[in-house]
Amino acid sequence: MYEVFFQKFRDKVSLTKEEEGLIKQFLTPKKLRKKQYLLQDGDVCKHIAFVEKGALKAYTVDESGTEHIVQFALEGWTISDLYSFLTGEPATYNIDAVEDSELILISKAAHEELLQQLPKYETYIRLQITGAYIALQKRLTSIISLPLEERYKHFTTTYPDIAQRVPQHMIASYMGLTPETLSRIRSRIFSRK
Repeated sequence: MYEVFFQKFRDKVSLTKEEEGLIKQFLTPKKLRKKQYLLQDGDVCKHIAFVEKGALKAYTVDESGTEHIVQFALEGWTISDLYSFLTGEPATYNIDAVEDSELILISKAAHEELLQQLPKYETYIRLQITGAYIALQKRLTSIISLPLEERYKHFTTTYPDIAQRVPQHMIASYMGLTPETLSRIRSRIFSRK
């Protein structure tokens, strides 16, 4: 159950078997069925979730009931309402499973304890947050500077697994588009090939 988690960890920071054993004591496995919630807005986010298998999405819902997806997470990725997790304030995001999923949860208390006990965990978290910030900055730059067709091509090139596994209406939501607009963009791209 912890294979992908520790492989991703070791890709960034080396671990001894003893250190893996220590970390494992703080991890909680969880399974979600497709469309099952991990977090609902208004609840306090009590965990960071690492995706061992499956796919999740984080999103808000506006007054008209429209979903606005802010993040996807596939195998090897983490997902959380980080603001709520760190501050203890109510979450603004919903997080649910796009596919049946297997997760590894790290509670706030476990996270804090690991930060204190294991400097390698702190290094790993710093690298994760740095990577997430860089991805966010690239996404914002793409949104404000690329034409829609280029944004879609950039998305499918950067995240081919998401483009293949997630329904088009969810990709449209992530890109801030209606499904109809995304369909027109895809048609123009494919008609040129």
